[in-house]
Amino acid sequence: MAETGKTPLFSIVTVTLDNVGGLRNTYESLEKQSFRDFEWIVKDGYSQDGTLKYLETCRVDILITEPDKGIYDAMNKALDHVNGRYVIFLNAADALSKSNVLERIAEKLSDGAEFLYGDSFEKISGDHLKLKRARKHQKVRQGMFTHHQAMIYKTGILQKLKFNTDYRIAADYDLTLAYLKRCRNIVYLNFPVCIFEEGGVSQQRVGLGRAEQFHIRKQRKCCSILMNRLIFCLQFLNWQLRRFFPSVYWFLKRRI
Repeated sequence: MAETGKTPLFSIVTVTLDNVGGLRNTYESLEKQSFRDFEWIVKDGYSQDGTLKYLETCRVDILITEPDKGIYDAMNKALDHVNGRYVIFLNAADALSKSNVLERIAEKLSDGAEFLYGDSFEKISGDHLKLKRARKHQKVRQGMFTHHQAMIYKTGILQKLKFNTDYRIAADYDLTLAYLKRCRNIVYLNFPVCIFEEGGVSQQRVGLGRAEQFHIRKQRKCCSILMNRLIFCLQFLNWQLRRFFPSVYWFLKRRI
């Protein structure tokens, strides 16, 4: 990974628990990267499925093995060990979309970017990939404008914040709202950054995620009560469109 004794440009943070197959996909995507100035930090919550044995065969820069209270607590623990200038969260089963992704991101950092985000692929029905364009970050009050795995945070800003572990699904949304208020130089990457594995907890518990986002907008006073309720309803309709009319949903997502 990064050269010994040198501060890496990127810290790739992976949290995992009993998902050795998904972790293998993540690691293979990192090994293929043409740009090597990064460290890989793995936070494992004491997996019992052979994860630790597999990691012995991998080039892991920092391995943290200890109990945690869930995915966001695990991310907070990993952030305490970050050395890179920028952080990318890439959880077990998620992957970078192509072998030159880190290289392309690095090319956009010369102007002092504080936050970068790009498009995503979603893996559905096995290995079938669907392109999901990012919305403009100015629309953040409507929800996450791209997948968390397609966001690149500047470490100096990020480490002043923490994921709120009171939220089970939407702590990344809460943190991103707080983060965006602290930075000015924001860059959109016009290419897919990650491959997001379908079927994660955010998709299994959609209703809870919408409710948490509603509460977050209320707490952070992002919009009026009426607008908050409208956004909640639109999110519900969007999910129903995905469930019952997926071809229409994905057609629209390619053209945002």
